[in-house]
Amino acid sequence: MSENTPAERIDGRIAELGDWRGATLAEARALIKAAIPDVVEEWKWRGVPTWYAGGKIVCTGETYKDKVKLTFAKGAALDDPKRLFNASLDGNVRRAIDIAEGDAIDESALKALFAAAAALNAGKA
Repeated sequence: MSENTPAERIDGRIAELGDWRGATLAEARALIKAAIPDVVEEWKWRGVPTWYAGGKIVCTGETYKDKVKLTFAKGAALDDPKRLFNASLDGNVRRAIDIAEGDAIDESALKALFAAAAALNAGKA
């Protein structure tokens, strides 16, 4: 296996999916980059796109047959006025957003969550 950068591996995953999941992951990635200009992309745990700010995980972007799951490492500590979190709601730390085919993405609310997660990582929340 070639030693591609994490960004190249994420590009590859998006292309490999070639369907709504790839498009959704690409849209989420663009929103993360818009919300957190200095975000660091990593490739973790056998192929999970992971975004960092302040040296800590902001969220992961997992793809499944029926959804794209954005899991926020410290989601339980974030204000979610638009109620985007719809998965992993029982835990004390993480929260996730499951996006199914055809689901609309509230871009401004999602960007606000990404920015809030980065601020929390930086101790500014």
